[in-house]
Amino acid sequence: MSQRSDLRRRRAALEDEWSRWVPRLRTATVSPCGGALRPEVTASWARSLGSVDPARDSAPACGGRTVSERWAASPLRRPVHDLAGELHSIAHDAGFVTAVTDESGTILWTCGGRTMRHRAERVNFAPGGRWDESAMGTNALSLALRTGRPSTVFSAEHLVTALHGWVCYCAPVRGPDGRVLGVLDLSTTWDRSHPLAMSTVRSLVTAIEGRLRTESPTRPGAAAPGPVRLTCLGTGRAERDGAALPLRPRQLEILTLLALEPRGYTPERLREALYGDRPVTASTFKAEISHLRRALGGGIAPRRYALTLPVSCDAADVLRALEQGDLTTALRHYRGPLLPRSEAPGLVEWRARLEVAVREAVLAGPRPEHALRYGACAPYDAEVHEHALRLLPPGDPRRPIVVGRLRTALND
Repeated sequence: MSQRSDLRRRRAALEDEWSRWVPRLRTATVSPCGGALRPEVTASWARSLGSVDPARDSAPACGGRTVSERWAASPLRRPVHDLAGELHSIAHDAGFVTAVTDESGTILWTCGGRTMRHRAERVNFAPGGRWDESAMGTNALSLALRTGRPSTVFSAEHLVTALHGWVCYCAPVRGPDGRVLGVLDLSTTWDRSHPLAMSTVRSLVTAIEGRLRTESPTRPGAAAPGPVRLTCLGTGRAERDGAALPLRPRQLEILTLLALEPRGYTPERLREALYGDRPVTASTFKAEISHLRRALGGGIAPRRYALTLPVSCDAADVLRALEQGDLTTALRHYRGPLLPRSEAPGLVEWRARLEVAVREAVLAGPRPEHALRYGACAPYDAEVHEHALRLLPPGDPRRPIVVGRLRTALND
């Protein structure tokens, strides 16, 4: 109780100093001072106010390459994957969100419990968010990148008011040549501030840097492995850099489920999604996970199974396009039912969800080409063919195609 009271008093003092000094810093050159303020914080406030509105509600998104491309090329990806189990455990057990950035302050990877992750996503403390000083003002990530030293920022030490409910602990991660490659961050709500959090960050960074030193150097000119491309609509295959991955049907099912659920599965829930009520031993289930992990070169977090490497998936592309109201793009990716031969309960559910979403969007739409495109994937759906005929004008050369499909559907 005493620690909570101390934190509450400290937060109130910082809020008072923020309200007193930040408006003045925006309009004049002053030198803030006060027992609650640290010089590195006030100096960062002054630098940040030229580009950051303290009232902004979230971090801007990065431009240029996608987050998946950045993470695939990052030297931090493999050592972070190796420590993913420990990072997940710390985040879940202590109520933190863990984040890894690149050298520019763009977040590339996060993990944490559902509640904290949702809270972090509201301010775009998530993959793709920019947290450098010019983008998001004073925060622990930006200070660690600027100074090259571990940094903590508590409550109203943040310039942006949307972050006053947070405390963040960061340390830069250096490569074997001493170059800063990014930052490791542990963040939580202000009332969970704890003096041991920075020690945890330092030890994790030491472990990551140790793995960077012991990894085999990449051959000169050799490119990092590209992202995995998963095709699971109408067929099932996974490729990387143009080569097929050696996956059995069950492993394709697991990969598809993980690609469609970025937040991952508990072992119990994933096992149920794969096998339902079938009596399958734990060793059989774990063997399938292990084989998939080896085929991917890692990429699956332990404990809570989730992908930690970039995997693009045609089914996810369809869902994303539908969410954006782009039916043309959705139908370009949709080539048939999800893993049509699979009987895994979780995939049967996803298959129905996808089919209903695409079909209803087609039937509600005014464009005949959409009905024609979907009708090619659903030859026995008479209602879709009838919808296409209603939309096609008399004399349209495509009508005979639809008439033929409709007769086939009605005679089935």
